[in-house]
Parts: sequence; C-alpha cells; structure tokens
Amino acid sequence: MKVRLALLLFASLLLIVSGMAYAQAQKTMEAAPAKEAVLKAATAGVRYADGFYVLASLVDNSGYSTSIREKYQAYLINEVTLEIGGQTLKPGAYGVGFLEGDKFVVMDLGSNDLFQVTSTNDKEIKHPVPLQVLSTADAGKYRLYKGRDYVEFHRAK
Repeated sequence: MKVRLALLLFASLLLIVSGMAYAQAQKTMEAAPAKEAVLKAATAGVRYADGFYVLASLVDNSGYSTSIREKYQAYLINEVTLEIGGQTLKPGAYGVGFLEGDKFVVMDLGSNDLFQVTSTNDKEIKHPVPLQVLSTADAGKYRLYKGRDYVEFHRAK
C-alpha cells in the first residue's frame, strides 16, 4: 500500500512540474512570436492510429565539443519499435544526426553510437526545412529529413 501511495505522489509531482515547465514555455513563445515558427520547423513526428508517437526535435548543441556537435543534431523519441535502414530501434529516447558521406547515426543519450545507416540526399524536395517527417508512397513508411538528407523508417512488426 505504501508503494502505491509513493508512486501516486511521484506521478502527481511529475505532472505538476511538467505543467509548470509547459506554462513557462508558453509565456516565452508569447513574448517572442517569431520563435514559434522556428519551433515548428525544429520538431517533427508521427502519431500512429493507436496513439503512439515518434517525435524528433533539433538540439541546441552549441555547448558541446566539436566532435559531438557534428553528430548529435536531434533527439528522437519513439514509443514503438522502429526499423531504420534495416536496423531495429527499441522504444526510447536517442540522439541522432546526419553525417558527411551520407550516413545517419543513432546514439544513446550519452553520445555512444548504437548504429549507423546510409542516408539519402533528396535533390527533388522543393522546400527543405531544418527538420521534418514526410510520409512516403508506401503506407506506414516515413522519411525523417534534416534539410535535404533523409532516412526512411517504419514501425517494426
């Protein structure tokens, strides 16, 4: 019984703290409406029919060392198992980046490489933005873009 009460109190505390952080972020966006467009261009994701998400957001990596800054470009949070370039990625939070030489790297949050796959440069895309997710002609497949570079992913079976 004590464990349930502790878990309930902990969950309540998380909700209160996250609500405060959200409210503060809203105030910041209202004070500087120009940043709202930047925020929309710096986040992307997929919401599946069963309510699960795959979300990506660019990272402000200005304080990182040069070697980390080159590859740690975005966060990827997935609630479902994904397949990216033939590699399986379990649900979790990861750092990702597009490297020179048409490579896409997935790292744990400590910047340790988990795997690299080949990325593609899309010269046909008309309006590249910093980060976006677009669906492909194949149902259930998506492309995670950073500018013109992308990797395809889909929910693993």
